[in-house]
Amino acid sequence: MKVLVLGSGAREHALVKAVAADPEVDAVIAAPGNPGIDATALCVPVDILDGDAVAALAREHEVDLVVVGPEAPLVVGVADVCRAAGLAVFGPSAEAARLEGSKSFAKEVMAAADVPTALAHVCTTMVEVEAALDALGAPHVVKDDGLAAGKGVVVTDSRDEAIEHARACLAKPDGRLVVEEFLDGPEVSVFCISDGTSVVALSPAQDFKRVGDDDAGLNTGGMGAYSPLDWAPEGLADDVVRRVAQPTIDEMRRRGTPFVGVLYVGLALTSRGLRVIEFNARFGDPDGQASLARLETPFAQLLHAAATGGLAQFGRLRWSDDRAVVVVVAAAGYPSAPRTGDPITGLDAAAEVPGVAVLHAGTRLDETGALVSAGGRVLDVVAVAPTLAKARRAAYDAVAVIELEGSHHRTDIALRAERGDITVG
Repeated sequence: MKVLVLGSGAREHALVKAVAADPEVDAVIAAPGNPGIDATALCVPVDILDGDAVAALAREHEVDLVVVGPEAPLVVGVADVCRAAGLAVFGPSAEAARLEGSKSFAKEVMAAADVPTALAHVCTTMVEVEAALDALGAPHVVKDDGLAAGKGVVVTDSRDEAIEHARACLAKPDGRLVVEEFLDGPEVSVFCISDGTSVVALSPAQDFKRVGDDDAGLNTGGMGAYSPLDWAPEGLADDVVRRVAQPTIDEMRRRGTPFVGVLYVGLALTSRGLRVIEFNARFGDPDGQASLARLETPFAQLLHAAATGGLAQFGRLRWSDDRAVVVVVAAAGYPSAPRTGDPITGLDAAAEVPGVAVLHAGTRLDETGALVSAGGRVLDVVAVAPTLAKARRAAYDAVAVIELEGSHHRTDIALRAERGDITVG
């Protein structure tokens, strides 16, 4: 099997590694890829928002499967163009990807499918925003309706801050936002693979959105993650499939827009039970990396089964008993004003730590061929070990030998879980 993976971040690096490890895979092409991915796959420069260019590349290399990594090409319909060209594609159509592309649409589908979620008000004016903030009270949750790369949400006790974010959302073309009730309890990520009819769930993960330790500072795209969640209710993944993912997939099929790909379910385990915070139409980053790190089922075969309607016959997923921890190394100034172009060294030493893999999130080669930073989140250090404590230690041992001037990372990824300090309900 030949596989084409679209994207250039740490999520795509993880996807490429997982696909390449499948014994049925002969070759992996990445578009455009990154310097880390280049060690495993053939990296080809292409505009991944241009469906015709992607389909042409897939035909040129005679690939058997196209895997769409990021959300932007899904929302603009790249998967549709590839399917129309007769290609097997893992990734939803543009219409189905509205589950991520529009928070208000996702809420509409959840209501129709009777999925438990937060109370919400869809707003298009500041008058509606202020009324919603007053109705739901603090803490205030204000979400940009469209794509925001994981950073379109503000959770705050300050009404002024909530209003400021709302004004910024409404100032955009077709400005629209969602004001939600605040959900208590720990947050969990569950990635559900679907072929449009059947659904299977990956092992739940937890990620860390705030930039600083103890969840201090600004929201980010994610500063770390771990999996599995020993503190979560037994059978949580099956419960999410039964109560959330399967009803949503059924509703999308009923509407004539079947969802083929990964439905990311972000949820809170509240005192009133599980509640969906959001849907995404692709793997999370870095929580997806934590879930994939322990998967023993041949990954490319799983995605191909989903892309071709064969998930019901695929069988149950297999997992290692290990624990996985991901720590993100971020650039100076991230998330407000990340600095790029700084040299990166120490990756060979980091990779020599037992159980560690270093994924490239925002890197490039400069004119001299040296590796430099090229984004806010620069590297994902993924560690797998028999216990959570050992996985944390390995991850941070590897981070310690990476040199990137001004870089920063959280020091408390999975720490409360290691200590047994997380409770539900």
